[in-house]
Amino acid sequence: MLSFVLIALASLFFTGVIIRTKSITAGRKGPGIMQPVKDVIRLMKKGAVYSQTTSIVFRLAPVVYFCTVAMAALLIPFGSSRGVISFNGDFIFFAYLLGLGKFFNIIAAMDTGSSFEGMGASREALYSLFAEPAFFIILGSYITYALAVLAALVLAMIAMIENSRLPIDDPKTHLELTMVHEVMILDNSGFDLGLILYAGYLKFAIFGAIIANLFTGGMSLLWALVVFVGTQFSFAVVIGLIESFMARFRMNHNAQFIFALSSVSFLIFLGVLLVLGKFI
Repeated sequence: MLSFVLIALASLFFTGVIIRTKSITAGRKGPGIMQPVKDVIRLMKKGAVYSQTTSIVFRLAPVVYFCTVAMAALLIPFGSSRGVISFNGDFIFFAYLLGLGKFFNIIAAMDTGSSFEGMGASREALYSLFAEPAFFIILGSYITYALAVLAALVLAMIAMIENSRLPIDDPKTHLELTMVHEVMILDNSGFDLGLILYAGYLKFAIFGAIIANLFTGGMSLLWALVVFVGTQFSFAVVIGLIESFMARFRMNHNAQFIFALSSVSFLIFLGVLLVLGKFI
C-alpha cells in the first residue's frame, strides 16, 4: 500500500514540476507546481458534453482508462516490499492493464466518427505496439545496478511514448499532421477530460516508481524513500529540460526511434545474462 500512496502523492506534483522547469528555462514566471491538479479539480466540477453521434463506449472510456491506470499502480512494488497486488508474472498483467485503458481510449476516439481523431488513434496504437517489446524486455530482465542507469533511460523514453510527450508527440501542438494523443481527446470535456488528464499524471508517477525500483533493491525504508522522491523529481526535471531544448521528431522518424529502444533493451538483456553468468 505504501507504494500506491507514494505514487498518488508523486502524481500531484509531477506534471507541475515539468511545467515549472519549462517556465524557468524560458525565463518566465509560469504557474505554480500544483496548477495541473487545480485544473483537473476544476474540470471535474463541470459536466461533460457528449456528441449525439457517440455511443456508450465514448462515455465509458475515460472511467475505464482511469481505473486501469489506478489498478496498475497497485502492482508496483516499493524497494524490497511487494505491491498491493503481486503474483508471478504480474508485470505482464501490468502491461496489459495499461494496454486495456489505451484500447478504450482508441475505440472512444474512433467512436466519434471523426477522421481527425481516428488518425490520432491509429498513430497512438502504432507507437504503443512498437514500444511493447522494449517494455517487456526491460521489465522481464533482472536488472543489476551496473545496467540500471541504461535501463532507466530506456524506461524514461518508453514513459515519454506512453504519455505522448516530446520527442515522439508534442502535447501543445494542434497541427493535423503532427498530433497524436491530443487529437484523440478533443471531444472529451468536463469530468471525463479531468479523469483522462489525471490518469496521465498518475501514469508518469508509475513509470517514475518503476525507475526508482531499479535502484532501491535491498535498501532500508528511509533510503528507499529518499531515492523514490529524488528519482520522481529528477525524472520530472529531465522531461522539462528535454521539452525545453528538444524539438519533436519528424513523424516518419518516430518508428525508427522506438525500434532503437527495443534494440537497446535487448542489449541490456544480454548484458544481464553476462552479469549473471547465464549467457551460455
